[in-house]
Amino acid sequence: MADTVQDMETDGAKIDEALYSRQLYVLGHEAMRKMMASSVLIVGLRGLGVEIAKNVVLGGVKSVTLYDPAPATLADLSAQFFLREEDVGKRRATATAPRLAELNQYVPVAELEGDLTADAIASFGIVVVTGAPLGEATRINEACRKSGGRFILADTYGLFGGLFCDFGAAFEVVDADGEEPVSGMLTSVSQDEEGIVTMHDETRHGLSDGDHVCFTEVQGMTELNGSGSRPIKVLGPFSFSIGDTSGYGAYTSGGYMHQVKQKQSVSFLPLPQALAAPDFLVSDFAKFERPMQLHLGFQALDAYRSAHGQLPPPSDAAAAAEASGARGELAPMCAIFGGMAAQEVMKAASGKFMPLKQWLYFDAEECLPADGKEALPPAETAPRGSRSRYDSQAAALGWSTQEKLGSLRYLLVGAGAIGCEMLKNWAMMGIGCGEGGHVTGGHVTVTDPDTIEKSNLNRQFLFRPWDVTKAKSACAAAAIGAMNPAAKVEARLDRVGAETEGIFDDAFWGRLSGVCNALDNVQARLYVDQRCIYYQKSLLESGTLGPKGNVQVVVPKLTESYGSSRDPPEKSIPVCTLKNFPNQIEHTIQWSRDCFEGLFRQGAEDDVNAYLSQPDFLSNLERQPGVRKTTLEALAANLVDKPISLEQCVVWARLRFEELFHNQIAQLIFNFPLDMATSSGAPFWSGPKRPPTPLQFSADDPLHLGFIIAAANLRAFNYGLKGSTDPALFKKAVEAAMVPEFVPKQGVKIATDPKEAEKAPAAPPPDEDEASDAIVATLPAPSSLAGYRMTPVDFEKDDDTNFHIDFIAAASNLRARNYKITEADHHRTKQIAGKIIPAIATTTSLVTGLDLPRAAREVSRKLVCLELLKLMQPAKPIESFKNGFVNLALPFVSFSEPIAAPKRKIGAKGAEWTLWDRYEVDEGRELTLKEFLAYFQERHKLEVTMISSGVSILYSFFTNQKKLKERMPMTMSQLVQEISKAEFKPTQNSLTFEICCNDEDDEDVEVPFVQYKFRGW
Repeated sequence: MADTVQDMETDGAKIDEALYSRQLYVLGHEAMRKMMASSVLIVGLRGLGVEIAKNVVLGGVKSVTLYDPAPATLADLSAQFFLREEDVGKRRATATAPRLAELNQYVPVAELEGDLTADAIASFGIVVVTGAPLGEATRINEACRKSGGRFILADTYGLFGGLFCDFGAAFEVVDADGEEPVSGMLTSVSQDEEGIVTMHDETRHGLSDGDHVCFTEVQGMTELNGSGSRPIKVLGPFSFSIGDTSGYGAYTSGGYMHQVKQKQSVSFLPLPQALAAPDFLVSDFAKFERPMQLHLGFQALDAYRSAHGQLPPPSDAAAAAEASGARGELAPMCAIFGGMAAQEVMKAASGKFMPLKQWLYFDAEECLPADGKEALPPAETAPRGSRSRYDSQAAALGWSTQEKLGSLRYLLVGAGAIGCEMLKNWAMMGIGCGEGGHVTGGHVTVTDPDTIEKSNLNRQFLFRPWDVTKAKSACAAAAIGAMNPAAKVEARLDRVGAETEGIFDDAFWGRLSGVCNALDNVQARLYVDQRCIYYQKSLLESGTLGPKGNVQVVVPKLTESYGSSRDPPEKSIPVCTLKNFPNQIEHTIQWSRDCFEGLFRQGAEDDVNAYLSQPDFLSNLERQPGVRKTTLEALAANLVDKPISLEQCVVWARLRFEELFHNQIAQLIFNFPLDMATSSGAPFWSGPKRPPTPLQFSADDPLHLGFIIAAANLRAFNYGLKGSTDPALFKKAVEAAMVPEFVPKQGVKIATDPKEAEKAPAAPPPDEDEASDAIVATLPAPSSLAGYRMTPVDFEKDDDTNFHIDFIAAASNLRARNYKITEADHHRTKQIAGKIIPAIATTTSLVTGLDLPRAAREVSRKLVCLELLKLMQPAKPIESFKNGFVNLALPFVSFSEPIAAPKRKIGAKGAEWTLWDRYEVDEGRELTLKEFLAYFQERHKLEVTMISSGVSILYSFFTNQKKLKERMPMTMSQLVQEISKAEFKPTQNSLTFEICCNDEDDEDVEVPFVQYKFRGW
């Protein structure tokens, strides 16, 4: 309800659901409470340490304590985003703690100022160590073992990184993969020793051997109900066995299967033993032997540091490949391992998801020229001291690469979670920070029309509570400017789309080095993808879903585009299922969401306001006989019965309750009695059709009253009336409502299957026009309500005081009661109705690290920023790039070579082309249509048979000869303006045409589009 406190309090732990909402959909409340009871110590506060700390603080543990007494250096600023130049010389932990504390008001951040003794270590449940010698790490690991604490070791050396976990001899995992338990309807259970369960053929069961299931609502073989979980053996996609059922009753009908997640106990070796007998998670099967090589190499680096007091200098010819550049620290590598290590902290705290067993290594040599096969010259990696903050990065990449990074000009579309992480990485790397003017120098443009909400603060770490309601792009740009004053970030509020092509014009796109998407919807991604194809720009595409993340790199002239492959469309719910035969809570939630739109938005905006503002509304409605009467009834209900008090809104809500949860159900049962059989003799109410029961209203039932309160307040909002949450007021008003007794109607037709529901609507009854005319006669004339408008309710899921989710949750659960479907709580309803994508900061951090330019071949696999490094290097082969997929819950990491752009051929003899090719027609002047046709005939031996611009056909072989004669002397731009009535944007210099052609053999051939320049020479 609207007066429910956003902070959910159970077992003494208070969860701010407004802040943690997206993370809660990943972890769940129980795991979140366990995290809120966990104290974490982080040792080492360079780039990797602060990444881990940032993600852990955002995650919402009990407390975070920092230990790093070393003084900050200018080189730390290559990756340590919470240090500033004025912090050089201060203790790293001291300088970092206040800025970390701003991320989450619920997580106190402190500095451990004394010695790191065994007693101090024992006071923390989880200890994370970065940048420490192996001897010191081993000492800390032993102290954790003795105290029962969890231990995580993480390190990066330039383009190499490693991660180790030790959670003790017997660590309990409560949910290994974090996936929603599956469930499904039964169609039969055999009565024999194997006990074969067959599922309804609408969906696969989705189980694996050894999974456990339980059963409910089984008829006949009732012994299965409430008998606890039992392991299964998969026999096929729709069947599995559960063991001996020969002693049970015979199955007759119905029943549901529910997966039951099982706890697992995982054993870890302490660090000394794990060093000697390592167990690796392989991240790249193309480098299957690399983990052991890096395992030994990291130990060699530690031995070198112990002997010499420092790591090998950059470009040391005597050092191994992984030692050269080991002093370097790169923000993308820190982001990758910072995300993974922080996720392991969350696993250690909550038991949610399977921990890493026990070592993970990763390298991104492909980001280097020649894939790192040759050491960089000493001059390329020599430190510049007080002259540059990029010493640590140049130690690995070289100063030539560093200077190229500074000159890059990138467009970042979106400033949400991925956008914030991307900007942070780019600022640390120096992308767009080079010298030069607005047009010629390095530059980053970030655009996002959205404003900051409280729920963003859990993942979008550049924002603070005082930024709520401000523009995301502007706040992000300001935060990045504080991290690196040299960053040139332009913040825009424009949505990238067809409507803003005058802003993001040819000149803008022409200056770009590349584009990075940080979007959350497919249509926007597809548009940006098409723009990148048109302007021949690389695209870095990434996304997350809870603990899962993916990275795709789109390289001009090499790979397919983002839009080349599509996910299958989301399966829709049949209309008849929604209206009359729901069997899952998702069905009732979607039904209640539709009710919300119909009652509180469409009725006000599409009916009443349209009637009052459009003189031809009624005449247009006469041409829609299938919807005329229902629309007029809604108009009358909203205008003739216009409420003037909240009490009248309560009466309206009470009548809606009766209609939705009693009368409609009673009519359904009247049409299809509970004992009805189909033509084959089977019970009508069986399988997916659950028999419903009408509800009897009771003001003493919290759910019933909750519906009335939410519906009445939303109705009051429509009419500008003051609402209330006082239960006594609503109970009193409900008692005054006169509810007519329901009498089922004869002749009501109800569709029972999707095919029947999809048929064209039947013609309206002969008397419907008379009934409609009678309703029209009761409507007030629009002139009598001049200036009056209803206020439509626009759905907003993240405001728990606006009654939106309250109404949907109440209506959904009431309908679930009608059909005996398990009800959903407010939190679950909000996710489904609002289509909320589960999200967590750790995955976002990791994915953005993988998205680097072309300098990194495997970097790309590892993250967006690493792929970006590769994109900087021309002529990189396609095998140097990698698309990546990670699932931190398992954990699982996989990389694959991007798919090459499919090649097509122009006829049997013509040239090959891909989606990246086009005909560029630029003659330094305008061409007439006649000249355009001759151009293709002479230059390409193609007869153009049709030319189109957008949806307009400019020329075709079947066009009227008189029109053709008129059009032949017209220029191509004149043709477009004349036929499509298009207005050219001031900065637009080119037009796009689609053409159909015949080759020299008079065969129809497929050809690329045409980019025609008509001005701006």
